[in-house]
Amino acid sequence: MEEYNPKEIEKRWQDFWSKNNSFEPSNDRDKEKKYILSMFPYPSGRIHMGHVRNYCIGDAIARNYRKDGFNVLHPIGWDAFGMPAENAAIKNRTHPKNWTYSNIDYMRKELSSLGLSFSKEREFATSDEIYTKWEQSIFIDMFNRGLIYRKKGFYNWCPHDLTVLANEQVIEGRCWRCDTEITLKEMYQYYIKITDYAEELLSDLDKLEGKWPTQVIAMQKNWIGKSIGLEFEFELDVESKKRLGGRIDSFKVFTTRADTIYGVTYCALSPEHEIVRELISRDILNDETKEKIEKMQRTSQRDRSMEEKDGIYLGVDAIHPLTKEKVNIWVANFVLSNYGGGAIMAVPAHDERDFEFANKFGIEIKHTIKPKDAELNRDAAFIDDGILFDSGRFEGLESAVAREKIIDHFETQNMGKKVVNFKLRDWGVSRQRYWGTPIPLIHCKVCGLIPEEKENLPIALPNDVEITGEGNPLDLHPTWKKCICPKCGGEASRESDTLDTFVESSWYFLRYCSTPQSWDKSAFEKEDIEYWMSVDQ
Repeated sequence: MEEYNPKEIEKRWQDFWSKNNSFEPSNDRDKEKKYILSMFPYPSGRIHMGHVRNYCIGDAIARNYRKDGFNVLHPIGWDAFGMPAENAAIKNRTHPKNWTYSNIDYMRKELSSLGLSFSKEREFATSDEIYTKWEQSIFIDMFNRGLIYRKKGFYNWCPHDLTVLANEQVIEGRCWRCDTEITLKEMYQYYIKITDYAEELLSDLDKLEGKWPTQVIAMQKNWIGKSIGLEFEFELDVESKKRLGGRIDSFKVFTTRADTIYGVTYCALSPEHEIVRELISRDILNDETKEKIEKMQRTSQRDRSMEEKDGIYLGVDAIHPLTKEKVNIWVANFVLSNYGGGAIMAVPAHDERDFEFANKFGIEIKHTIKPKDAELNRDAAFIDDGILFDSGRFEGLESAVAREKIIDHFETQNMGKKVVNFKLRDWGVSRQRYWGTPIPLIHCKVCGLIPEEKENLPIALPNDVEITGEGNPLDLHPTWKKCICPKCGGEASRESDTLDTFVESSWYFLRYCSTPQSWDKSAFEKEDIEYWMSVDQ
C-alpha cells in the first residue's frame, strides 16, 4: 500500500490474531518458555500514556521472544478492588461493582485497539468471585498455620472514609484520598507474619547480586533492617510510678550501641507509647503539651522523619540501670512506635539525631567514648567506635569489646538480653471498607475466632448495599454478617473487615500460570508453576 490506513490494516490483523488465538501460550512443555509480566492496571475508567508506554515495552519483548520460537506467557488482568471504586460510587451514585466492570469493558477495548499481544484466555479481575474464593482459601491456610493473627493497636484513621490508612497513605497528617485530617484509633487489625521470614528475605538478597541493581538490593536490605543489640528495661522512679497510678513500672528499649550506655542523658518515647497515652488519659499533661503530642500523632511516621526534631519533657523520669542516676523522659517526633518498643535511650554525645535534639532543648551531653588516635571534639557527636572512658568497670575497653561485655553483664544480672531486631514489620492487611475481599473468619461467642469452612467459599460481597462513605456497609447490612458457626452450629457473625488490595496483587502472577479450565479446581496448578515461574521479564 502507498498509504497506511490504520482503521483497515489494524482491524484486519487484530481480527486475525483473535480468530487464531495468536497470543495464547502453548501447552507444549518441551518448548523453552518466557514469562513476560506487565503490571496489571486499576480499572479507573481510561488508560493513559503511562499505561501505553509500559505495555508497549512488554509487548515488544513478548513479540520478539515469540518470533525466536519461545513459548511466551504475556498476560493481563485487572487490579479491581479498592477505595477509588467506593469514592466513584458515592460521586456517581452507582454500585462499585457496576463502575468497576464497566470500566474494565471500556479499558479492554482500548488495550485491544492498541494491538497489544496479551493472552485473552487468562485475563481476570481480582474482584471476580472465583478469585476471591481462592484468596480466602489461602488466607485460611495461613491463619491455621499461625501466619495471620489479630491484635489491638493504634492506627491511622480517616474519620471521613472511616478506614485505617497505611503510613504511606497519610500525607502531612491528612488522608491521601479525601484530605481529611487523620486521627489515631485503637482497634483490632489482622496481620500477616512476614517478620517470620525476615532472615530468609535478607539472606536471599545475596542470590540477586549481579541480577538486580546494587542500589535496589541496598534499599531492600535497609528496609528489612537487621540489627543486633541489647534489650533492657528502664525502671521509673517512685514519683513517676505514682503519677502513672502504679499502672506502669518500666519500659523497654533496644540499642545497637551498648558501649554508649554511660552517655545516656535522657530517654525519648514515641507519641504513641503507652506511657504517653496513660499520661494523656489521666489528664496529667497541660493543654499545650497534649496539643503538641496530638499533632505528632496525626503526622505519619514517614513525614515525622523529615521534620525538624521536636519534643517535650513529660514530667516523669527513669533510673539509669548502671549509674542509678535520674534520667528525664521526653516524647519525641523522631522515635518510631514500631521499632524497639517505641522508646530509646538517648546518647547525644554519640548519636547525631540525639545530639541535635539535646542542643535544641538544652539537655546535658556526656561524652564517654573517644577516638583511638585523635583528640575528642566535644562540639559534635562522635558516632564511631573508639575507647570508653567515664564508663565504670568498662573503662578503657574498645567499643566492639565493650558492647559484648556490657551485654554479658546485663544477661548475667538478669537485667536484659542480646536480641536481633528488624525494621521490617508485620503487614496489617485489614480495611474497613466494602469493595474488597471479605476476611473469611467468624466470631463465635463459644468458639472464639475461627475460619469459615472451605466448602462454603467464596464469602461473597452482598450486592444490596448503599455506599455513602459513612461506616463499613458490611457492618451496616441487616443480614450479611449473620451466620452459623461451622464448629458448634450456634449463631455467629462474620468478620466485616476486607483485605488490603495489595493482598490480591501479591499472588496474581501465579494465577496467570494456569489455564482457566483449572481455575474452578485450584488457585493454581503446581506443574504450571514449575514450568512458568519464575517471571523472566
